Amino acid sequence: MAALPVYVWRLAPDGLATRRQLRAKGLRPGGQDVVAQIERPRYRRPPLVAYLYRIDAAKPVRPMTPAKQAALDRANQARRTCPQCLTDAGYVIPAQLGVCVPCAYPDDEQRAA
Repeated sequence: MAALPVYVWRLAPDGLATRRQLRAKGLRPGGQDVVAQIERPRYRRPPLVAYLYRIDAAKPVRPMTPAKQAALDRANQARRTCPQCLTDAGYVIPAQLGVCVPCAYPDDEQRAA
């Protein structure tokens, strides 16, 4: 296996992009192998590494299907529903609490009233 070419931060050749850069252009790697990597040096820590893909071999992002959108909507609704009082909290319930804020701290609500 050959070693990947390593480029310094902001000095990668044209025609290569990271996953985020591909996504911003509406593309995805599409199964292609990593062709290079880019390193961003940091003081007293190991460098940040990002893998680069060829833009010309990238494929368009798959469109969102109605079934996938419905599944995402159900998942997000479940994250907002309090399991204790069964109401929509209007926000994603913190995993640390496990319930909405009024259910987690009922004493604070009584003091505020």
